Amino acid sequence: MKDLKTLTTRDRWYEIIFEADTKEGRLFNVVLLVCILASVGIIILESVAAIREDFGMILRALEWLFTGIFTVEYIARLWTVKNKRKYIFSFFGIIDLLSILPSYLALFITGTQSLMVIRSLRLLRIFRIFKLSRYVGEGQNLARALKASQHKITVFLVFILTSVVIAGTIMYLVEGPEHGFTSIPVSIYWAIVTMTTVGYGDIAPETALGQAIASTIMIMGYGIIAVPTGIVSAEMISLKKSEITTQVCPHCFKEGHDVDAVFCKYCGSSLNAPQH
Repeated sequence: MKDLKTLTTRDRWYEIIFEADTKEGRLFNVVLLVCILASVGIIILESVAAIREDFGMILRALEWLFTGIFTVEYIARLWTVKNKRKYIFSFFGIIDLLSILPSYLALFITGTQSLMVIRSLRLLRIFRIFKLSRYVGEGQNLARALKASQHKITVFLVFILTSVVIAGTIMYLVEGPEHGFTSIPVSIYWAIVTMTTVGYGDIAPETALGQAIASTIMIMGYGIIAVPTGIVSAEMISLKKSEITTQVCPHCFKEGHDVDAVFCKYCGSSLNAPQH
């Protein structure tokens, strides 16, 4: 744990805002999480007509209160970081900005305030704040597995796309407009719904041949669902597991470093170097 008294003012605020190794930093982030939960709850409540009619003014006032808090927090984050461009275009930097923009856009575009629910993505910081490094590591393993599987999944999706186009076209020819298959795009929509085993029931084959084709597509769907899961699972098993920390690199803002790491595995910068 770092001693905040030995740091400069900006470095001290950086540790409080971006890290949770100190009592002050932990308190700051816990209060921030409470504000996020409260603001998302207010947005949800405001969408209920009965509640909006009775407490609309209060809810809107609270929305602007939390927007003000998050705006000040975002400015503080920009002030404390050394590489502002890296933070602005990092995952959490974009989420932090998007969490406040809808409130200001609502002044010009009606209804955009509902997009403030994107603030709920900021709750992902809970794993780092409460030092749940195991979950951070699992999340990174999943991300690496998805990246490693992207070529196989792409080939799989192309195969699925080709299959539904062919199946949809065949059903258009077999059933025809009189049975609801009014065009090839509509028939492809039906094939996608059927192959994914969703089955809305808004369109259904009525001929014996069409029902036989539909049955085949449904059975194929059960087998197809398991394919991407198996691809990603195989990649995750092949990943080497290692103990990591929730330390955030002060330069590229990425986390998931090894316990004994001195330098960032992504940008090579020192993990212990002061901001200023």
